[in-house]
Amino acid sequence: MMTIRNLVSHWPKLVTSLLLCLFVQSSCLGETHDIKVAIAQIHCIDSDRDGNLVRIESAIVDAANQGAQIVCFPETSLYGWVNPEAHTLAQPIPGKDFEALAALAKRYKVYLSIGLAEKEADRTFDAAVLIDDGGKLLIKHRKINTLTHLMSPPYTRGSEVKTVETKFGRIGLLICADTFEASVVDRMQQQRPELLLVPYGWAANKQDWPKHGLSLKATIASAAKKIGCPIVGTNLVGCISQGPWQGMIYGGQSYATDQAGDVIAQGKDRDRDIVVFSVTVTTTPR
Repeated sequence: MMTIRNLVSHWPKLVTSLLLCLFVQSSCLGETHDIKVAIAQIHCIDSDRDGNLVRIESAIVDAANQGAQIVCFPETSLYGWVNPEAHTLAQPIPGKDFEALAALAKRYKVYLSIGLAEKEADRTFDAAVLIDDGGKLLIKHRKINTLTHLMSPPYTRGSEVKTVETKFGRIGLLICADTFEASVVDRMQQQRPELLLVPYGWAANKQDWPKHGLSLKATIASAAKKIGCPIVGTNLVGCISQGPWQGMIYGGQSYATDQAGDVIAQGKDRDRDIVVFSVTVTTTPR
């Protein structure tokens, strides 16, 4: 039996051992912290760049005033999804469109996740970017599952799946249909993101809403459980004005889920909505 004298004499070693155990446990299990995130569910009018920038800035102001640190926008928020005019309107990244968004991130001191069309030579990509609160491009993702039958010529397919280390943890980007392409989800899971941000353009015939939102929720929840991290999925509100899906409706109903697929935040049905909420992120070493 250890006497009080022996306990006192061994106290420094016991403290050192305890601290070492706590360090190892923290390193293995990770540390958790909360991030204030905003779903910025906005209207997008096809080809109306200047008007869409006004709507984007208004959403950022609302989110920043509620303490949001990351503001998440939908797919192709400047020109609209599967809009053939994007082939002539889209800009390179970095370029004029990106710089306008970066200036907003810097002005309001928030991170921005947003989808936009990207031009490179004669190719058009359905892209998404994460911009930090100083206006710096942190990561760009080009949509892989581009649903090529919906626009002629179609978006060029991307190929890479990446994450980036940020002050909030390891963040990944995908876009809409990427999250129901099993091979893409598997590749993102291998990157071990701690938070995944996904711009959506989830549309259907007007009579299919609001029920169609359930398929968006199920898609996000399934990907979150497979990848093992929270997902913020932000959908558009509005109407597709051109192409084979002309007249179809973006119904909102954006969702954020935790890593178990449970909903932690939800946007309104078919209406603009800025939803600010806390996401618990577990940071772990690679």
